[in-house]
Amino acid sequence: MAATGNEEQTLLPDIEEEAEGMEREMESEEEEEEGMGVEHSEEEDEEDTSEDELENEAEIQRLEEQLSINAFDYNCHVDLIKLLRQEGKLHRLRKARQKMSELFPLTEEIWLDWLKDEIRLTEDESDREKVYELFKRAVKDYVCPEIWLEYVQYSIGGMGAQGGIERVRSIFERALTAVGLHMTKGASIWEAYREFEIVILSTVQPPPGSAPSQEQQELLNAQLERIHTLFRRQLAVPLMDMEGTYAEYSDWADDGVPEMVTRQYRRALQQLEKGKPFEEALLVSEPPKLAEYQAYIDFEMKEGDPARVQIIFERALAENCLVPDLWIKYTTYLDRQLKIRDLVLSAHERAVRNCPWTMGLWKSYLLALERHGADHQTVTDVFEKALNAGFIQATDYVEIWQSFLDYLRRRVDFSKEWSRELDELRAAFARSLDYLKQDVEERFSESGDLSCTIMQIWARIEALHCKNMQKARELWDSIMTKGNAKHANMWLEYYNLERSYGDASHCRKALHRAVQCTSDYPEHVCDVLLNFERVEGSLEDWDAAVQKTETKINRVNEQRARVAEKEALQARQEEEKVEHRRKAKADKKGQKKSQKVNRTGDKRKADDEYEEEWGEDAELPSKRLRGEDDFGSTATEELMETESGLFGRRAPPRKTEPPGFRKNQRGSSEAPQQPQDVSKEQRIDENCVFFEDRLAVPEALKLDRKEVDGRPMYVSPCVDKNKNPDFKVFKYKTAMEKHKIFISGLPYTCTKETLEDLCKQHGTVKAIRLVTNRSGKPKGLAYVEYENEAQASQAVLKMDGSMLENFTLSVAISNPPSRKMEDKGVPSRLLGAAMPRQPQGARGKGRTQISLLPRSLYRQSTPDAKAENGTISAPHTTETDGVHGGPGTTSPDTQSKSLSNEDFARMLLKK
Repeated sequence: MAATGNEEQTLLPDIEEEAEGMEREMESEEEEEEGMGVEHSEEEDEEDTSEDELENEAEIQRLEEQLSINAFDYNCHVDLIKLLRQEGKLHRLRKARQKMSELFPLTEEIWLDWLKDEIRLTEDESDREKVYELFKRAVKDYVCPEIWLEYVQYSIGGMGAQGGIERVRSIFERALTAVGLHMTKGASIWEAYREFEIVILSTVQPPPGSAPSQEQQELLNAQLERIHTLFRRQLAVPLMDMEGTYAEYSDWADDGVPEMVTRQYRRALQQLEKGKPFEEALLVSEPPKLAEYQAYIDFEMKEGDPARVQIIFERALAENCLVPDLWIKYTTYLDRQLKIRDLVLSAHERAVRNCPWTMGLWKSYLLALERHGADHQTVTDVFEKALNAGFIQATDYVEIWQSFLDYLRRRVDFSKEWSRELDELRAAFARSLDYLKQDVEERFSESGDLSCTIMQIWARIEALHCKNMQKARELWDSIMTKGNAKHANMWLEYYNLERSYGDASHCRKALHRAVQCTSDYPEHVCDVLLNFERVEGSLEDWDAAVQKTETKINRVNEQRARVAEKEALQARQEEEKVEHRRKAKADKKGQKKSQKVNRTGDKRKADDEYEEEWGEDAELPSKRLRGEDDFGSTATEELMETESGLFGRRAPPRKTEPPGFRKNQRGSSEAPQQPQDVSKEQRIDENCVFFEDRLAVPEALKLDRKEVDGRPMYVSPCVDKNKNPDFKVFKYKTAMEKHKIFISGLPYTCTKETLEDLCKQHGTVKAIRLVTNRSGKPKGLAYVEYENEAQASQAVLKMDGSMLENFTLSVAISNPPSRKMEDKGVPSRLLGAAMPRQPQGARGKGRTQISLLPRSLYRQSTPDAKAENGTISAPHTTETDGVHGGPGTTSPDTQSKSLSNEDFARMLLKK
């Protein structure tokens, strides 16, 4: 909590002269240094100094102008303070620090620099009091052991003044309350306090060889008891290096350590062991350590020690002061558990100073002020600050106004006909409506209160507490004119208000207007009107209600019929457009197909060949396996799915072989082997390997992505996609993995070792995967798996946008986009998908498409299928002698029956 305006101003005017004097001293010291044997000439030094001073002064003026435009520019404040301190302009530096402290809590570094500068200017006791006030402000922003240690050390310097020792002890006690439970840094405060008391002990001891008087003995015993008490208190608190403190106490105590102290010490050691893992996690992690602090807080809240919960919250907030959720969690805990007025209000004030844009913190602050009996002016001032905080959405202003209006309503005594609080409440309601209409709408283009919640509350208060139905009806008329008349729920709310606090006449009038205006749920409003007339109305009222509701329902049905007809027309038009596009596409494909037929013998392009064989409406071509005829198999080509989506390419030579695999050797001049020549353990067909032993399959799958001759070898199960359309073998997850990060923009020369050295700085790396293409060349992408989500998040924060070998890295949590699967019955040519195959012979499709068979061995039929030598050949077929299973092989099912002499005779008679 910052000091008040008057207190802050008292620190400035009285010491301006000292600041100017300090500036002159610093300038004189610089002049003396310049005169002490410097190698450069005096002229060069003066020129360099003057140029630097001019540049710095120009930058200072620019920063001051920037702050005059936007006083809430935090970084600008910090830069200005650093520059002024560098130039030694203490008077302007003090003013800059003062302005920043009024707007923001200052960090530990800024406070320590400010305090050290002010301590150097201290000359008399009045100046010391001003420094004391500055320390009081510093320790209120955050819990910082270093500032408290500086505070107590400075107070020890004034112990010679009247009441100085008691003042030092008071400051030490406050320091122990604030940071004495800090597990890693609290011991320094305890030790400093104990050393101070030991020094005091030396001053009350009698000289050697002399007997102390009774008064001296009492002082000596009291001082010894203070030291014993400090030891006992410290040993009951779990702190690092407790063993050393216990050993020191054992040596210092003449009668040994009491049993009770030993038991407390052992309990503290047990608590220390429980907290050590969390402290070690904080030690190895990098700021802001939010995840580690969250885990530590949850642990302490389960333990249930309020003091330890408070200190760990304060430690977390010192490094995460701009995290609103952490402040909300802390203030909620204080409101519900500790309920200590000064502690609670101080935490709420610091919360809104650190995160002023968070409406929830201001709302909680107002409730805490009311809960702890703060005066009305204080609550009003806090509310006014909230309105100027700059919330990020219009609804935040509505909520903060509602909280303040609730507070004002609770102050009113409605048993009195008139009170000042009631007038203030009504004035606040009116002001809130004007504020939302003018200020909020001007900024957000909306008031944030579309359903007029504030006006509804005001109308209900007037009706319920003030018995002023006339004012309530005026407010509801205003609500309906703001675009709410078409909503049935608004009319029913108004009807319920009239039903509770008004009369039947106004209820009937409201329901008739509702039937006339409602557009979302007219049937419901009509039912409410008819039910009301059944209870309250006469026959004439009933007839009027029936006529009005029937007219409304008929009109609504007609409107709905027109809308349905219009939607049906639009749907038909859309269907016609789709059918037209489909037909146009089909015609275009037909034209291309006919053009290809006419270009017989010409060289076809790959894209035309693909369109002809693998069109959208075409079925997958069948694939004949080697030895298929001998086995009697008529299986179609199995649809394969591998991790990369590629199939049908000839894999590179493999050197590594799984157990149970025996390579099939074939000579280049030998005829195709028959099935009986193939090993019983396996059968090979280009990309497929069949094992007789199932145990060999898992071992073979382990070879997936193993590099062979510099290229990755992909191994996956052979699955019939026609029988198992949903089978997936992609070995990596396609959903978000919060413990894994995705890195893009890597240099192509980056290795796993280089990437691991870079990533392990932010956590424990479990796995790294560099993404490559099928040829083994890197794509500049990688996936890195960490031990937990916190480490992955830390890596994203630190590595995103960093440089590696002049490459800018882009780092994010692994969240691959979902794959849009095509219709299974309509295969399309995706990137890397299987290429359609033309009918091939036993040796496959040649690269040059040039036949190496002598022409004399070919027997070709004409394309128009004319009768030749008594047979009709099938179109586009070719038979070769001595080679079977080729694309032109004719089977008994496809050959035409030979013509007899009678057939020839009939053909001649027809002519």
